[in-house]
Amino acid sequence: MGSEQLQVLNALDVAKTQWYHFMAIVIAGMGFFTDAYDLFCISLVTKLLGRIYYHVEGSPTPGTLPPQVSASVNGVAFVGTLSGQLFFGWLGDKMGRKQVYGMTLMLMVLCSVASGLSFGNNAKSVMATLCFFRFWLGFGIGGDYPLSATIMSEYANKKTRGAFIAAVFAMQGVGILTGGMIAIVVSRAFKDRFPAPAYAVDPVASTVPEADYVWRMILMFGSVPAGLTYYWRTKMPETARYTALVAKDAKRAAADMSKVLHVEVEEEQEKVEQITGAQANAFGLFSLEFIRRHGLHLLGTATCWFLLDIAFYSQNLFQKDIFSAIGWIPKPATMNALEEVFRIAKAQTLIALCGTVPGYWFTVALIDVMGRFVIQFVGFLMMTFFMLGLAIPYHHWTTKGNHIGFIVMYAFTFFFANFGPNSTTFIVPAEIFPARLRSTCHGISAASGKLGAIVGSFGFLYLAQNQDPAKTDHGYPAGIGVRNSLFLLAACNFLGLLCTLLVPESKGKSLEEMSGENEGDEVEVEAA
Repeated sequence: MGSEQLQVLNALDVAKTQWYHFMAIVIAGMGFFTDAYDLFCISLVTKLLGRIYYHVEGSPTPGTLPPQVSASVNGVAFVGTLSGQLFFGWLGDKMGRKQVYGMTLMLMVLCSVASGLSFGNNAKSVMATLCFFRFWLGFGIGGDYPLSATIMSEYANKKTRGAFIAAVFAMQGVGILTGGMIAIVVSRAFKDRFPAPAYAVDPVASTVPEADYVWRMILMFGSVPAGLTYYWRTKMPETARYTALVAKDAKRAAADMSKVLHVEVEEEQEKVEQITGAQANAFGLFSLEFIRRHGLHLLGTATCWFLLDIAFYSQNLFQKDIFSAIGWIPKPATMNALEEVFRIAKAQTLIALCGTVPGYWFTVALIDVMGRFVIQFVGFLMMTFFMLGLAIPYHHWTTKGNHIGFIVMYAFTFFFANFGPNSTTFIVPAEIFPARLRSTCHGISAASGKLGAIVGSFGFLYLAQNQDPAKTDHGYPAGIGVRNSLFLLAACNFLGLLCTLLVPESKGKSLEEMSGENEGDEVEVEAA
């Protein structure tokens, strides 16, 4: 079977880790940095938007975004992302990874700046333009998922491929952290320059007119790192696997990789024709042959990602509510607008530092040692365990003096999401499907995940409301409360653990071995 492997692909599989690997990680990682920054920074400024645009005269509490507006502002980028994942995933297999890669980045940079420039002469029009640009921002971000993962997996060598794809994904953690830090710096600078009384003292003066610049600056910063890597993105050669196995151009594949790897690679046009012409490598996405070989794999990667994101995003977007509920952030009326942004950003950054970021790098370090399956299985198991640990004694956690324990449990849930399914669901779909369908299948899995994020964000927005209608947030119907919502999330994690059994282990195997592209005859990839 080894003899069937194209020399150019074999050269990539056995290449020592070198400079171009790191370049690829940084170039692909910067896209992810922006993705995470843009998707999460909105949750830092939603309370501020409420105070600026939805101030109610004479109300004892500061203005908040009405439910529909809050859902749109938080969720419209997800809808864009879902569409982008499907569209660019498909396009990446049709046009080539590199062609499409520059497009997605440009879209992200432009829409990131535009969403900060949202204009209008009343609250409705500002929110509408903000939502419009955040949809297209999401569309670009969506394209980055399948392309970054596919490019990295096709460039990497066999031994450390998992760690490389995980390192690209880990930039998400850095993006979330940076989002928090930028918000801290900007809100602090404005707070010191424009002092204001608390809302309870003077409702109108508590939100200084300059606060309007704060959220715009925070949203626009996301475009800076992405803009910086645009040039290098356009200079990356197309991946050899695409050029050889999909575009069937052995000569260009050999020339591109000789340059990158600094080794002589011979072109093997005949072998390319032979491999790509084999009956086993001709089936399409909607064929029975695909369902027979990869149907369960695609079902596994898509359902795991869906279930994980329900839990992951419902926690992340509602951190600020949880912080307020357990008394970590003072009552809104006791602060002015900028103080509130500062406090929320500080709390989120602390969680990111302790719970979010370390998990990603644990995955990078251990994924090629432990394997994808173990990390995902244990991750789901621990998330179920910690969610129940938060839910069962929930009343204990909310009484005064027990906040630290709650934060620790909460951080552990995050740690095992990132040192677990959040990373592996991104990695595996880029490894187990054939080259000509790889980007599409990754896009489908990722879009399924984003569907989970939409369920998590919106479902949770309504579900987590207090059961007593008198105590709900302004404009919301009564929900099932935070405690029951946590039970529901624990159940999702447990289902994810069961779906993990459908996904094969790809540790240490070449991409062609996993997808069965090396062999002209029948091939089965055994499940883990």
